[in-house]
Amino acid sequence: MGRVTLFRDCRLVLPGRVIECGWLQVRGGAIAALGEGDPPQDTRDLAAEAVGESAQRAHRTIVPGFVDLHVHGGGGRRFEEGNRGATEEVVQLHRVHGTTTQLASVCAGQPESMLAATASLRGLVAEGLLAGIHLEGPFLSRVRCGAQDPASLRAPDLKLLAELLSAGEGTVRVVTVAPELPGALRLVEAIVDVGGVVAIGHTDASYSVTMDAIEAGARVATHLFNGMRPIHHREPGVVVAVLEDERVVLELVNDGYHLADPIMRMAWRLAGPQRIALVTDAMEAAGVGDGLYGLGEHQVLVEAGRAMLADGSSLAGSSLTMDRALQRAVVNLGVSLLDAVQAASTVPARVLGMQGDRGALATGLRADLVVLNEELDVEGVMIEGQWVDRTREAPKPADVLPRASAGERPVPSG
Repeated sequence: MGRVTLFRDCRLVLPGRVIECGWLQVRGGAIAALGEGDPPQDTRDLAAEAVGESAQRAHRTIVPGFVDLHVHGGGGRRFEEGNRGATEEVVQLHRVHGTTTQLASVCAGQPESMLAATASLRGLVAEGLLAGIHLEGPFLSRVRCGAQDPASLRAPDLKLLAELLSAGEGTVRVVTVAPELPGALRLVEAIVDVGGVVAIGHTDASYSVTMDAIEAGARVATHLFNGMRPIHHREPGVVVAVLEDERVVLELVNDGYHLADPIMRMAWRLAGPQRIALVTDAMEAAGVGDGLYGLGEHQVLVEAGRAMLADGSSLAGSSLTMDRALQRAVVNLGVSLLDAVQAASTVPARVLGMQGDRGALATGLRADLVVLNEELDVEGVMIEGQWVDRTREAPKPADVLPRASAGERPVPSG
């Protein structure tokens, strides 16, 4: 039967509704039962551990574990280091902050370095440490490269794509592509044909070309607005195309720097909660603090939590964690907790085809849970019914990332 844990007297954020005072039972790594009010006596009798019974633990909120589609590093390490130690450090940092499922994002690099990074990560996907690999390049626009190394960008190349997918042995789940590049639509179709997800990003595409890519199977917009042609009233471009099309999920980096809060609210209002996926785009500074770091071939200076290329030309990822992204959505943007949880967990799980396994609080799903206090700070994280060791917790992102008011104006990225 496995270990049994009973949560009681807690607020539960379920698909489509919130139970203000309820209970939830975990058994054998899965959610066995849940309900409103007091748990049945037989449920209480089975529990090896009861959470939420004392006055000190009252008023806690349980949400599904966060799912991050776009993360490069954290805890002072990055996935592209290509070794188990670095990957474990990154994963642990984000687990402490509630991310129970994450992709390893790999920046554009020379083919040999990308192939090596992909091959080094595939075994950790098979072990369950990672949910897959996200290739953010190399088939990206030099015009909108942002913090990507222009020398590492390549024209769409089916042979190189096949080599990258082969190196991953089925673990490459998402590939970001600029659809205006010659041959890009064939690349989109090839990725979709093998069950991958195509994200549109680092792109100077027009509205019509973006729509062609969506018709070919692209289904995600990589960090919306950032690394994209801006909206023009006579050429609406990529942003308007992905906002309009209900098939596309929009990644939003909610750190107060990548997007001004009014823009975040506008995107949420236009797309609706079913199409928003909060992501961190975190680099190695996440959970550590200010300083000089690396991202691909670049040096990144982090000051007051804002990550910029050392030459000041572009934002370069973030020092964000998913708990902070959720907290900002509710506190700064006025998004309901129900919709914020959907964006942090349910929608990204759906993008990965994992909605039948995780991303929500429902009977039979994996017991990936986050326990939040009244301020929406993380107090506990559970993965498959096992508590995450939080004794290695780094400084909270709130110490690094100040809350941005609606009047603050973030520095635009390339």
